[in-house]
Amino acid sequence: MKKVITYGTFDLLHAGHINLLRRAKELGDYLIVVVSTDEFNWEQKHKKCYFSYEERKKLVEAVRYVDLVIPEVSWDQKISDVKEYHVDTFVMGDDWKGKFDFLKDYCEVVYLPRTEGISTTKIKEDLGLGGQTKDEEPAE
Repeated sequence: MKKVITYGTFDLLHAGHINLLRRAKELGDYLIVVVSTDEFNWEQKHKKCYFSYEERKKLVEAVRYVDLVIPEVSWDQKISDVKEYHVDTFVMGDDWKGKFDFLKDYCEVVYLPRTEGISTTKIKEDLGLGGQTKDEEPAE
């Protein structure tokens, strides 16, 4: 069985996320999605999510391409996740191209093209939610 893993926040689940998950699943038999926890998003990525980790996890679990969802709590967990889950292929969007090449010692690394014209940041901006960061308060 060929296992594939990908990481993300998956806030405001949209067509770009679904395209990534579908294409990732096409690369193997079993897709593991690692969803960033609220604490990791806030403390490490300096991002505020609209949906909580538990809500985002449930949304991602409902996608038919996904076999397992686990939490992302640290930038450094990727190597241990690849080893623990016996991952064959690591997949990320091509906006991260080159950033995870260190994983090539452990598995295949694939960067997939992003879906043009859509992103969570763009959706939040279009809705007037902004791309909230740690330094700003959420809009009420």
